[in-house]
Amino acid sequence: MYNGELIRKGTAMEDRSNRGRVLIVDDEPGVRRTLEHIVKRIQRESFLASNAKEARSILEEENFDLILCDLRMPGESGMDLIRHVLSVYPETAVIMISGADDPDLAREALGMGVYGYMVKPFKPSEIIINVSSALHRQRLEVEKRLYLGNLEQMVESRTAQLQDALEGVIKVLALTVEYRDPYTAGHQRSVANLACAIAEEMGCPEEQVKGIRMTGLIHDLGKITIPSEILVKPGRLSDLEFSLIKIHPQAGYDILKGIDFPWPVAHIVNQHHERMDGSGYPNGLKGEEILLEARIMAVADVVEAMASHRPYRPALGVEKALEEISLNRNVLYDDQVVEACLSLFRKGEFNFLKENRT
Repeated sequence: MYNGELIRKGTAMEDRSNRGRVLIVDDEPGVRRTLEHIVKRIQRESFLASNAKEARSILEEENFDLILCDLRMPGESGMDLIRHVLSVYPETAVIMISGADDPDLAREALGMGVYGYMVKPFKPSEIIINVSSALHRQRLEVEKRLYLGNLEQMVESRTAQLQDALEGVIKVLALTVEYRDPYTAGHQRSVANLACAIAEEMGCPEEQVKGIRMTGLIHDLGKITIPSEILVKPGRLSDLEFSLIKIHPQAGYDILKGIDFPWPVAHIVNQHHERMDGSGYPNGLKGEEILLEARIMAVADVVEAMASHRPYRPALGVEKALEEISLNRNVLYDDQVVEACLSLFRKGEFNFLKENRT
């Protein structure tokens, strides 16, 4: 039992999904009783409130499928209560009750999102039709929201599974390159780590950084088309051998271009040896013709390669690598990318050995 004339009707143990719960808000006792009687006839559970204050009180404790609300009541108006219900309880249907047959008011109410508009005095058949129709529509709306919510969860779950599968494929491709070129084992991972650190230092969005990581892990995929004896040759490469090495970005692009990655992986792979002045390969792109991701990859690739051992020379060290990109910023390498890379090492925020252990 609630204060005033709030009277709970029906049995709480009955299945709500088959009955529907209706809150009747009207300051006229006769109207409340009439609506209560008709709602009971169509086997719906009803609650009564004589004003907006009482209605708000019961709404805080109970859930409703439908509210029948009078417009003109002492204290807070029915219109204000309806706005509150539509805002706070969006799954609850509302039918507006008015003593005036006002088309403009009806249009405003329907524009707000109410399900119906009834004018006093009303016939029992009118109430039955409006209440039954509103409850049916409300149930369909709730079911639609539940379905869409479940569908969204299913899509998110499936997307996560596909993402895991994609990352697994990328790791296999990365290992394939390393088996072909054991002297540079770990190179792609190191480049990916440094490229991501640079991108984060530059403030790149998280999704873009993720794409850079995935691409970095396979940026030398095209090397699987190069004879092993050239990849592991301890001496200086001939012009012909180096021309074969220069094919690997295009070869990697050709392998990857048919895969629908969520990032421009194939294009980054194809451009990671391009240079800002157009002296790079395979297409001699200049400046902003080169993707930002590829410009980041180019700096990370050079720094890692110079800092590490190669079959044809000992490691030159990080300092020599940083000197190279510093001397050639704005010529071969993007100035902002170089600055971000230098900043990481100056601040001690990146270390190849540490990153490769994580």
